Amino acid sequence: MTTEVDYYEVLGCARDADGATLKSAYRKLAMQYHPDKNGGCKDHEAKFKAISEAYEVLKDPQKRAAYDRYGHAAFRNGGAGGAGGHADFAGFSDIFESVFGEFMGGQRGARQPRRGADLRYDMEISLEDAFHGKATEITVDVSGTCDTCEGTGAKPGTMARTCGTCGGAGKVRAQQGFFVVERTCPTCMGAGETIADPCGTCRGDGRVDKTKTLSVNVPPGVDEGTRIRLSGEGEAGPRGAPAGDLYIFLHVARHPVFQREGTTLHARAPISFATAALGGEFSIEGPDGETHVVRIAPGTQSGREIRQRGAGMPVLQGRGRGDMVIHVDVQVPTRLSPRQRELLEALREVEGEVVEEDPGFFSKMKAAFGG
Repeated sequence: MTTEVDYYEVLGCARDADGATLKSAYRKLAMQYHPDKNGGCKDHEAKFKAISEAYEVLKDPQKRAAYDRYGHAAFRNGGAGGAGGHADFAGFSDIFESVFGEFMGGQRGARQPRRGADLRYDMEISLEDAFHGKATEITVDVSGTCDTCEGTGAKPGTMARTCGTCGGAGKVRAQQGFFVVERTCPTCMGAGETIADPCGTCRGDGRVDKTKTLSVNVPPGVDEGTRIRLSGEGEAGPRGAPAGDLYIFLHVARHPVFQREGTTLHARAPISFATAALGGEFSIEGPDGETHVVRIAPGTQSGREIRQRGAGMPVLQGRGRGDMVIHVDVQVPTRLSPRQRELLEALREVEGEVVEEDPGFFSKMKAAFGG
């Protein structure tokens, strides 16, 4: 019976030694026991092979992880790949997967069910719905679970059988040189099962086309592009696999008065020349259904912004509201009645042709025309 020497002891290193320490120890020992430097001594030659074998395993993170867990049993079939040895890479692949399986999606043979596809539904709502929120229903056409076979794909009274090609794993492996290639099983197409007598309704797929009516709750404050997820309401998975999700994308219809910018509402308000000069007020109804009074100060110029605090859109899943901003647009009449003309002529006689003269205006005009 051959005694198996610990690889770390062969190199004279601790089990937590890093790669640089292992490499340094290997070089030192290899120079000391190399056959060319010891006249072909058999003992030194055996020692050199043991050093090379130990370093060949410990320098590779994957092989080292397998060795730390299983010891020499990890390389029982064919040696450790050191001097004169050839590692059994197919066996090592199984060991490696058992060590790191939880990080690589599970161990071999643990078939993961193929989940159904996610679906998208576009819904248009009004600005008022975006403000108040909305409870509604939608109708969607999806692939749902077959009621006849309850999603198994097999004819009622029969059962699916474990695939004889992949053993239920849904995948098969083939060794190509030093690598192990994994691909979908060609017999069961990844299902892990085969059906000898398929369901007559779904023809073995476990799914049929259905029309479903779903309830949707739109929360207050949603905006263009807001996404609502309905878990498990997407396409059903094949043969009883979990269903995907349904994603509802919201689109807010254009409003005749307001333009939205986050939680701020913007509106353009045309006012008369007289109102701009003398002041006044007007009312505007917001998407909240309330009437907001906007006050115009005397002498208001066109383009001025009047902000109504807290009259905008609500914060999505939060507290408070944004503002409403009124953009004033002073309208100059293009057609005057005789009475309006008479009054404006009188105003011009009282104040002069230029009511508010820009001090620099005429000086700029004289400079432009040379004098």
